[in-house]
Amino acid sequence: MVRLQLRQDVSPALNIVLPLAAVASTLVLCSVLIKIAGAPVAAAYGVMLSAAFGDTYAVTETLVRATPMIFTGLAVAIAFRARFWNIGAEGQLLSGAVLSCMVGAISMPGALAIFLMFAAGFAGGAVTAMIPAVLRLKFRVDDVVSSLLLNSVVLYGLMALIEGPWKDSLSGYPISPPIEDSANFPVFLEGTRLHLGVLAAFVAAPVVWFIIARTVLGFKIRATGENPEAASFAGIGTGRIIFTAALLSGGLAGLAGVCQVGGVHYQVMAEISPGYGYSGIVIAMLARLNPLGVVPAALFLSAVMVGADAMSRATGVPAFIAQVIQGVALLSMLVALLLTQYRVQFGSASA
Repeated sequence: MVRLQLRQDVSPALNIVLPLAAVASTLVLCSVLIKIAGAPVAAAYGVMLSAAFGDTYAVTETLVRATPMIFTGLAVAIAFRARFWNIGAEGQLLSGAVLSCMVGAISMPGALAIFLMFAAGFAGGAVTAMIPAVLRLKFRVDDVVSSLLLNSVVLYGLMALIEGPWKDSLSGYPISPPIEDSANFPVFLEGTRLHLGVLAAFVAAPVVWFIIARTVLGFKIRATGENPEAASFAGIGTGRIIFTAALLSGGLAGLAGVCQVGGVHYQVMAEISPGYGYSGIVIAMLARLNPLGVVPAALFLSAVMVGADAMSRATGVPAFIAQVIQGVALLSMLVALLLTQYRVQFGSASA
């Protein structure tokens, strides 16, 4: 008989070992699919690696693709720390994109426009995340379900905008009007798309880490997530903390939308996010909810996304392998987390 026994001693080194083991097992498992597709595994992964990091342009594209996922990974990490199960980062990203685009379309000095776009995007994401938080705290509605379903509400609201009042009357394409040129994010390296949002994402990670690890608010968020009953007994207003964490989480996801508008697309369209909000869940779990770990986890998934298309062209492996790798990485990490909390014991049924 197989039994699971709760572990009492968990090594801190597992915070580094587990994500690496999850990534390694993911690549091993997915190599079977690549082999079934008829491609040499080493060559396929070599093409993927080269496309993501082979030259300056490849590296910058990987960084640009990682930027919204860093924000959504941070959003999920801070929410899950407080046991607010925010599965709505995708909708919060779209809300941030819409509001930042509205602000960016107004003529004003560039620095002011960029600042107000960030502020509007953060507010849009925060308000969207506030809805499932209020539903949970006031009406005990499951936050997993409400935040997940809200993604579709926001998406169809976006579609109504770009198919209706925002629709381009000249081309007929369902896209919003572009933001003003002054609102475009500055590019750091000519000939690339390395924009201001990349820097913002890399700054956000240590800032969120500092909030979680070194502030009173962070302590209350961690206490609420670890043991809400004990936190409440100690005088922490757990409802208020969950609400605050929801606002911060939604705001960070909204910043991902801002970066897509200001640094990549300069307008809003239906394809502004290929699932970056959902990728944030995988990233946060790979990082074990550590904001500093979100950055390498996001870079890993970004490299997979950037390299998958090149691998498909070179070897014939379907580009959908990128989504498969994401899913397997999440499952591998969940299994690894289970094994850190429980020890597998084998014995007879009578034992």
